[in-house]
Amino acid sequence: MKLSRSVMWIVLTLASFVLLIPASSLAQSKPKVSFDEFFNAAGIGSVRISPDGHAVVMSVGRADWQQEYFRNDLWLYRDANGGSLLQLTQSGHDGDPQWSPDGRWIAFVSDRKTPGGKGGSTALRGDDADAAEKAAQIYLIAADGGEAFPITAGDEDVHGFAWAPDSKSVYFATRLPWPKSKTEEYKKLWKDVVEYRDAERGDQIFQLDVAAAMARYYAKGTEAQPAASEVAGTPGAKLIASFDLGINDLVCSLDGRKLGFVSSTISHRQEKVAQIEVYVVDLTQPDAARAPRKLTENTTQEAVLQWATDSRHLFFQTEVGSMEGSRWDPQPRLYWVDTESGKVERWAAKFEGAVQLGEYAPTRDGVIFAGRLGTEVQYYRASSPNDDAAKLAGWSGTYGGITASADGKLAFLYSTLQKPTEVYVADSTAKLGAASAVTKFNQLFTERDLPQGEPFRWKSDDGAAVEGMLIYPPGQFRAKGLKMLTLIHGGPQDADGDHFEMDWYQWTTLAANAGWVVFQPNYRGSIGYGDAFTLDIAPHIVSKPGRDILAGVDELVKQGIADPNRLAIGGYSYGGYMTNWLITQTTRFKAAMTGAGAVEHAANWGNDDTTFDDAGLFGGRPWEQPKVYAEEAALNYMDRVRTPTHMVGGSEDIRVAVLEDYLLDRALNSLGIPSSLLIFPGEGHGLGKNPWHGRIKVREELKWLEKYGDAK
Repeated sequence: MKLSRSVMWIVLTLASFVLLIPASSLAQSKPKVSFDEFFNAAGIGSVRISPDGHAVVMSVGRADWQQEYFRNDLWLYRDANGGSLLQLTQSGHDGDPQWSPDGRWIAFVSDRKTPGGKGGSTALRGDDADAAEKAAQIYLIAADGGEAFPITAGDEDVHGFAWAPDSKSVYFATRLPWPKSKTEEYKKLWKDVVEYRDAERGDQIFQLDVAAAMARYYAKGTEAQPAASEVAGTPGAKLIASFDLGINDLVCSLDGRKLGFVSSTISHRQEKVAQIEVYVVDLTQPDAARAPRKLTENTTQEAVLQWATDSRHLFFQTEVGSMEGSRWDPQPRLYWVDTESGKVERWAAKFEGAVQLGEYAPTRDGVIFAGRLGTEVQYYRASSPNDDAAKLAGWSGTYGGITASADGKLAFLYSTLQKPTEVYVADSTAKLGAASAVTKFNQLFTERDLPQGEPFRWKSDDGAAVEGMLIYPPGQFRAKGLKMLTLIHGGPQDADGDHFEMDWYQWTTLAANAGWVVFQPNYRGSIGYGDAFTLDIAPHIVSKPGRDILAGVDELVKQGIADPNRLAIGGYSYGGYMTNWLITQTTRFKAAMTGAGAVEHAANWGNDDTTFDDAGLFGGRPWEQPKVYAEEAALNYMDRVRTPTHMVGGSEDIRVAVLEDYLLDRALNSLGIPSSLLIFPGEGHGLGKNPWHGRIKVREELKWLEKYGDAK
């Protein structure tokens, strides 16, 4: 936010006095972030600028400690009269906001209870109110505020939706709805038995007239209810197309003639890469000829669709695998496909780093994307597929969440280690460096003494150059002889850098506040250092990056930064894989904290919901590469472990099954190694159900660090 003239005068008047005060004294005048403050940081996502560029809607997440869940509400910024920010929704269950093209409405997805309770809107919801309350549906709210109301209904979640360009209708996808009679028959036959594959079914795409849906909602019960033989879905919805797989990323072309989407598996597990492709539906065809047409057929996982402004090309990104088919799993890339010819072209092919997933915006003259190079994420622009990406002039640090209006205004997220995440608005790409913050959700942290950090570089055992981040305790920047926590990121396709993050996964600030210098290694397999660096992890998926990490620890000890007698290690997800492996390779770490990490790879291949990437990295399935699977399994070296280890896992995790945590716990217990295992009920891989779980996780990890890592 810009300063007023009076405030600016005060700042300038005090500046001369501030210059006389040592920097260390200024830092000491600020308190450190408290444990409670840390877990009350706001998470900002789904930033969307209005079509006219004068407003921004965003979703904001916070922990609700009393109701024990993570709230997610929508907020709206308007630039009129100097700028204003208001909370649009308060249900705590709202996300994925999308502006109507005319700018009058904001549609979003919510699994909130329908206003009025069980009988509040019977015309829309039907008799089975309790079931409908649990399904995610589309809601509308006026752009100038008011009461949000649902326009879809039924027992099935909405998997994706898109506005028609005339703003008169909405397209949405749900799993094939069943008549109420069939649902009751199925429940009677199977009770609570789960048919693991056979009960699944594909999605259907519907079109809904918005004005008619609003009329039905406000009629409140005047419309007859569906009979038992009728489909229990959204009244008035017109079937557009049926599909035998799931549907994600539903998008409508700007000319209103086509729908695009990415297919997904109906089992919700990514078992076959061939089931994830880009499709198009031609809305100009008659109903009988409107079957989805496949546009891609490759060995990659497509994601994040957006239409180009020409309404002919569909942008998409690759998350796992390679469009070219020659290499298995390079960094995330950006492509587009010609929906008429089927030709696929890669954008920014010469860009050395990674195109951050979900971080791009098509424009009238090309595309803007967030690209990671090393520890920085900056914005780049390209005007054609063959054009070299040009870096936009901005600030050092981390950009994300970009969205552009028709006239070129930008809204985005920005942060650094010492600058909390907020939403910014810029008038154009040329004025990125003059952007203004339009939110203050994390302003409290500007009043706290935040840890300072910098990149750290070293050579691995084979001479490869590796980089990471060093985060110092407040007031001890570049100090020597510090106790050191090596905190390893997940992925492995991720990287640590100069960005603000405060949550159970990235608890660097709290560790630094406790006096630890935190080492965050971007080991081989990380992104932002070229495809060769990312791909060099295979097939030695823990041993090679493990040597990178240990070489970094050795160098930090050699330079006198880290105290060799007070070293600890930790990580979650792939960081857990690495932690589990490294405590079998060295006894130098006095304490370890691991979460959701595998100790072997055969059972994990079978339990993981992303099985094809594991097989790709190992060069085959467990019976095809048994030697590699065995050599890279920490379980086979457990007799070497001497490090007291703290473990956590979600009871419903299907990314890294909780059985891996139990297996590690059993091994350590049988060896007599001090250990502790926490299981969080109902949690998946992301611990997103109950904020108390993440809070307790970090609380106990800090205790473990103090008990074992800092022992004299």
